[in-house]
Amino acid sequence: MPAKGSSKASKKTSSQPWLHVDGTEIQEYGTVRTWPLALSDEARNYSCGRLNQILADTQILYALYKKHHWLMRGPTFYQLHLLLDKHAKEQLELVDEIAERVQTLGGIAVGDPRHVAEITVVPRPPNGAEEVPAMLSRLVEAHETILLASRDAASRAAELGDDGTNDLLVSEVIRTGEMQVWFLVEHLVDTPLVETPSDGETRTPRKTTTRSGK
Repeated sequence: MPAKGSSKASKKTSSQPWLHVDGTEIQEYGTVRTWPLALSDEARNYSCGRLNQILADTQILYALYKKHHWLMRGPTFYQLHLLLDKHAKEQLELVDEIAERVQTLGGIAVGDPRHVAEITVVPRPPNGAEEVPAMLSRLVEAHETILLASRDAASRAAELGDDGTNDLLVSEVIRTGEMQVWFLVEHLVDTPLVETPSDGETRTPRKTTTRSGK
C-alpha cells in the first residue's frame, strides 16, 4: 500500500463492460487517409471509389446466390443447390478481399447492408421464387455487371500505378466471375435429361462392345 503522501495515485478497476457507448464518426465514407504506399492520392481515391461499387454489387451477388441456393427446385435441384452454395462461398471470400483492399488504401469499405442496397446497380429480384432459368439468368446478369466494372477499373488502376488493385480485380474478381458464369450458362442449354422417341418410335438400346470386339 502506498505510503501517505505518495504521488502514485490509486486506479480503480472494474470488470463491468461499458454499455450503450456513443461515439463520433472518425472517418467519413468516401474519404481516404494518407498512407506511405508510394501511390498518388488520385490513384488511391479512384481505386477506393471503384472498389466500393464492385464491393456493393458483389455483396448483392453473394446474397442472390444464397437466396437461389435455398429456393432451387426441379430435376436439377441437387446439383444446382450445391453449385450455388459453392459459388456463394467463393463470392463471400471476394467480398472480404475487396473490402480489405479498400482499407489497405486508406478508405472505408461499404459494409452496412442498408448502405449496400443504396449504391448497388444490380437490379432487385422479386421477393418470391422465380423459375429456375430466370434465377440462373439473374445471376449471370449480375456477374456481367461486375465483370464490366472490374475490367474497366483494373485497366484504369494499372494506368495510375495501382498494381495491387489491378491484380486483385484481374486475378481474383474477374477470373472467379468468368469461371462461375461458365458453370451457370451450361445449365441454361436446352438439352433434355431424357430423350423421348418421336412418332411412336421404339428406341433400341445401343450395343456395347468389349475391347475384343465381341
